[in-house]
Amino acid sequence: MSAPPPPSRLRPRDLPRVGVAGLRTRPVRVFLSALGIALGITAMVAVVGVSSSSRAELDRRLASLGTDLLTVAPGNTMFGEQASLPDEAVGMISRIGPVRRVSAAGEVPGAKVYRSDEIPEGESGGISVLAAGLDLPGTVGAAVADGVWLNAATARHPAVVLGARAARRLGIGSAGPDVRIRLGGEWFTVIGVLAPAPLAPELDSAALIGWPAAEDRLGFDGHATTVYTRTGDSAVEAVRTVLAATANPQAPSEVKVSRPSDALAARQATDRAFTGLLLGLGSVALLVGGVGIANTMVVSVLERRGEIGLRRSLGATRAHVLAQFLAESLLLSALGGTAGVAAGAAVTAGYAASRSWPVLVPVWATAGGLAATLLIGALAGLYPAVRAARVSPTEALVSP
Repeated sequence: MSAPPPPSRLRPRDLPRVGVAGLRTRPVRVFLSALGIALGITAMVAVVGVSSSSRAELDRRLASLGTDLLTVAPGNTMFGEQASLPDEAVGMISRIGPVRRVSAAGEVPGAKVYRSDEIPEGESGGISVLAAGLDLPGTVGAAVADGVWLNAATARHPAVVLGARAARRLGIGSAGPDVRIRLGGEWFTVIGVLAPAPLAPELDSAALIGWPAAEDRLGFDGHATTVYTRTGDSAVEAVRTVLAATANPQAPSEVKVSRPSDALAARQATDRAFTGLLLGLGSVALLVGGVGIANTMVVSVLERRGEIGLRRSLGATRAHVLAQFLAESLLLSALGGTAGVAAGAAVTAGYAASRSWPVLVPVWATAGGLAATLLIGALAGLYPAVRAARVSPTEALVSP
């Protein structure tokens, strides 16, 4: 009497090979299902990567520009009228201990800017005219892109420095002795063009002239409309609490104090909300990919009933069949997830490089993307795997 055959075994190391063999029989269907998963993961990783790279660039810019810039501007009186800063405001603010630098700008009302005297009066391009302190660029972190900044001599003469946006609107690409604009009814020579000033964007759309020239030629009253202060990072909040009372001791409620870097931080928060929306869309794409895997596996069970019956007849247990189909589903999702993570990282790198940003793809995004695909693969393949395990061997062999 012969010994009974040994029980069927399916070792863990055999599962990948069995799963790959099952997937190779349906390459087109496997590709399309994996593509659905890959698109969802690509969207999620790319959104997180681009957003993280953008925030890293913003943090880098803030670190280079400094977050210790505070601005003081006149608010409104108790009757709703426009207030003004006292003439002593700049000097008083400079006496605050932690304040390292102070500069001011004053808007010249009624002065309009034109490229030539042939342009209609109503087409000034929205360019404001500001009287500027000589140390303004150093205080706000602005740089001269072309030409030179105002000095003690040119500040008394009809010389002007244009903000980056103002220069573009006027069609001026560079400064020079032959480049002139019509400002407040007089001709001014463009001696410089500023680079964009992220912490003082109001300067980008302005024509900046010297304080003495504004008073002598354009009737400027000498009142500053914005005072810029630089202090140490550790003393920003302390200085912020006393700036209003220092600038206008008699009416501190009529003074507005702001921190320009807060606006950039608020924009970063807005970017986070937008990123959340895009992640939601990526999750929907991932869910659609999971449905595709479930569909592929259910159809596979229906098509392979003969194979399942034969394996069961040869000794495979229900657990073996369940493990086989679950392994196929996990391999399919892992294939799509890996391709999606690689594609998402490539999209992030390409976009960040085109904007000269640092490339940053968080580890949690890639690890989370792969974990999400495996979870969806397991859930999507669970029902087909259970269904396959429940197939009766005799029923499977005799069914067409």
